[in-house]
Amino acid sequence: MKPNDANAALPPEQRPFRVLLLAGSDRRQYNCPGVDSKARTLMLHMANSLPDDWEIDYEDLGNVYGRARIQSCNACVSTSMALCVWPCNCYEKGSRSEPDLLWDLDLYARLDMADAWAIIGPINWYAPSSNLKLLFDRLVCMNGGNPDETTIRHKDPELAMQLEHSAEWTELSRNHLEGRTAAFFCYGDEGSDELDAEGRPKILEHKHYFDPAQEPFRNERDAYAPLVWQCRYGGVEVPDHLWAHATTGKGKKYSEDQAEHVIRENDFMQAFNEWTADFTAFVAAKGKVTPGRYRAYGYEQPPHLLQELRTGLRSWTLRFGIPPHGSSPWKQQQLGINDDVTLNPKEGEGQKLRKP
Repeated sequence: MKPNDANAALPPEQRPFRVLLLAGSDRRQYNCPGVDSKARTLMLHMANSLPDDWEIDYEDLGNVYGRARIQSCNACVSTSMALCVWPCNCYEKGSRSEPDLLWDLDLYARLDMADAWAIIGPINWYAPSSNLKLLFDRLVCMNGGNPDETTIRHKDPELAMQLEHSAEWTELSRNHLEGRTAAFFCYGDEGSDELDAEGRPKILEHKHYFDPAQEPFRNERDAYAPLVWQCRYGGVEVPDHLWAHATTGKGKKYSEDQAEHVIRENDFMQAFNEWTADFTAFVAAKGKVTPGRYRAYGYEQPPHLLQELRTGLRSWTLRFGIPPHGSSPWKQQQLGINDDVTLNPKEGEGQKLRKP
């Protein structure tokens, strides 16, 4: 059935099962390349295969011309775990200056509302797609992020560093999506028709640069290991049998390995359908998940005008080489490292190097 977000406010025993399916390819027909992805086809196929009495939510993360993209993680957690806010407050819904797909599509809340996630995507250069990597980088806040931005005045790094060492922080920091299930199905073509009989790229001139025996993965599903282990790190269960891979299009040209071809590949579709059946059985047997203490569902970002003015003032003092006394930038300044004070942070290092 279609998702009813109001049900998320009910106790687990009073609401239906809810799952979120994500298609992780970057391709969409409404943008270059003008063709929909296999991930989208598989996502919709799966949605039609799940129990009728489940709420089925799904989203295609593919790039669409003019639509917001998933903004990059700013790595706040590397400054202080307490600076990384749950749900992410580096960006805002409806922003004109930094439009963000995660906020515009309410994905934090939709991940929170679901008992389980099914993530389908390609292997791109021995790794997940860039959009899936962006999504999971931005989900670092589910792994112990700060649920109360007032404790750090929205984004004050010095306050966050202090908070991280306090007893208050011990009470605040927790895995906000713990207990849920995540399942991953990835697919690839193992080089399509680009490899020669020895497993080297046919057009490669320096053949000795590429040793097929040293390729990263014996099991292709390991391309998604970073996403799987991020989930497990934060208490999101990824059963081993729900972390799957199948090959499609091996030895073919890319143009012969589209969605319309895949749905006629019996072995591939059988593998996908078995993964779907295993997902259904596991989620049903496990039962519904009790939400965490700090929910993304129902969360409304507070206004940030005053805080942004404060952040802007800090930024300008840094541009003039006047960091807050005792702060990390101040300590770096004393040590003579990262000595690149500038009034124009948007200017690239290469531009600075080439100035007369």
